[in-house]
Amino acid sequence: MKNQPRKRQSLAALAVTALLALPLTACGDDATADAESATCPDGRIRFGIEPYEDPVKLTPAYEAVAAALSEKLDCPVEVTVVEDYSAEVLAIQNGQLEIAQYGPLGFVFASDVAGAEPLASFGTADGELSSYTAGIWVPKDSDIEAVGDLTGRSLALGGIGSTSGDALPREALKQAGIAESDLKMEYAGGHPEALLALTNGKVDAAQINSQTLATAEAEGTFDAAAHRQIWTSDPIPNDPITVRSDLSQEFKDAVLEALTMLPLETVGEVGAFLDVTPPGPMVPVTKETYAPLFQLAEDLGLTEDDV
Repeated sequence: MKNQPRKRQSLAALAVTALLALPLTACGDDATADAESATCPDGRIRFGIEPYEDPVKLTPAYEAVAAALSEKLDCPVEVTVVEDYSAEVLAIQNGQLEIAQYGPLGFVFASDVAGAEPLASFGTADGELSSYTAGIWVPKDSDIEAVGDLTGRSLALGGIGSTSGDALPREALKQAGIAESDLKMEYAGGHPEALLALTNGKVDAAQINSQTLATAEAEGTFDAAAHRQIWTSDPIPNDPITVRSDLSQEFKDAVLEALTMLPLETVGEVGAFLDVTPPGPMVPVTKETYAPLFQLAEDLGLTEDDV
């Protein structure tokens, strides 16, 4: 795996990548696709999903969510797993999405740049907002005991702009007094890829968040007993589902109600990727819910160019 520089893409390129994946349309049995309906703008609802897991795995879970939303809103819902975080921010900014699920840090810039408004996130069985943690792992027999020992070593990160796979591990390095130039930081291309870089012996350490850890352990692709976690973050509020700010309040209210009334088995299909097991109903969230992430972006001096 090569050491990858933090890439900058042109706005024109991002406009293209935002729509690279083919939309997956799910229609409720009684969907009217009425372009004049306040809950069915332009006869459809376009729902963007960040690529936080393999799209092949995400697709069937979000198709189920789209079908349930279609039925409740009486409008076809088109799901697109976008190319990357930046593409999703640009897509909602350019009016190419009505609703979108972002990672917490992605939401910070979707809010600042595109005015995305959070509606709901994934709840636990006791009705509380779910959360997850970032982590850095090493082989069990490694002499690396703490973040401060990473000087001169290689560290696999998930992807540029990821909350747990980029920003929080970099903040941990900063707090430990390690300059990013003092180690080999390598962007693996995703959370699962960072985990594989560690298990395949390609790097000395890797970020593995609690969501990826749960999925890998369930699939038998990661043996936690053969590794050690040397750092973990504070809890991170789970991904918000947001709405484009220029849409009507009636639409926003209807989508929020539909999200919070989704069947638990449908929510659970997505929740399994977010380490929300057993799932509860989706719960309302506000911008204030993600205040620590806005502070994180400020502390690291991040802008939308870093997503």
